[in-house]
Amino acid sequence: MTKYVIRRLFVAIPTLIAISMVIFGILALAPGDPLSEFALNPSIPPAVRQRIRHSMGLDDPIPVRYGKWFTSVMRGDFGYSFQTRSPVLDQIKQRLPITLAIIGSSYLISILIAIPIGILAAVKQYSIFDNVATTLSFIGFSSPTFFTGLLFILLFTIKLGWFPMIYSSNITTPGLLGVWLHIKQAIMPITVLALFQTATLSRYVRASMLEVIHQDYVRTARAKGMHESSVISSHALRNALIPVITIIALGVPGVFTGAVVTEQIFRVPGIGSLLITAINASDTPVVMAISFIFAILVVIFNLVADVLYGVFDPRIKYS
Repeated sequence: MTKYVIRRLFVAIPTLIAISMVIFGILALAPGDPLSEFALNPSIPPAVRQRIRHSMGLDDPIPVRYGKWFTSVMRGDFGYSFQTRSPVLDQIKQRLPITLAIIGSSYLISILIAIPIGILAAVKQYSIFDNVATTLSFIGFSSPTFFTGLLFILLFTIKLGWFPMIYSSNITTPGLLGVWLHIKQAIMPITVLALFQTATLSRYVRASMLEVIHQDYVRTARAKGMHESSVISSHALRNALIPVITIIALGVPGVFTGAVVTEQIFRVPGIGSLLITAINASDTPVVMAISFIFAILVVIFNLVADVLYGVFDPRIKYS
């Protein structure tokens, strides 16, 4: 296992370098100028604009700019934002806790709900519970989060007035009241994301369980007189979760990078909204940092999923 992990890590290094080159090249060739606000300002002479561009390295060739960026990243420095002139990592660190709280909570809730629903739906195939769960799952993953989010705003904010429609990071109320205000404004975005993720994940769990519970070794366990709950938990569930691990593990990077659409709807000041703002402003250092961190997380959690395969399935051996 150790040799396999080390070998995968060595393969991941050139993969990440190639990904960073592609992302940087696309951003460098994309239309838009981070200094467009200066171009529209007649009070700033062209010579001053040119000096600013030179100081920011925007007039260097793309390979030179990439080399400078990559060298800085190797030192743990993702540069400075073109718009705010502040370190990119500081902006990410500032918004990351909110993203982890909102997106992470919704992802954890969806896992805790989807796995039992998927198991029961498979065990009670074609029952009323299975039909209801299947119908709700189809509705859930067929409804995009922007539609569900707007529906929640219309119902729970405008109609009922239960929850605020805009997430605020400036709540300073002390005590339990402040905690409740934070929870209250997070309920709708967490619910919107959890509904979509639960609907998607429960279908995978159900399909995987249906494939396993009809295997010969499960029938043998039943024939030996084992209790049904023991058959499901000890024999079927462990093997059924193996393909589900991939879905869960590959979804974890999205927890760190945020849900772009949902954060925009509820004005959640997370990583996703930071990415959209940076793209609109052609703020290449911010977009590059978030995209590259996401690529690193995808590679890492692909490896995590492969390692977990060996933990859950003793038939898989790595060498």
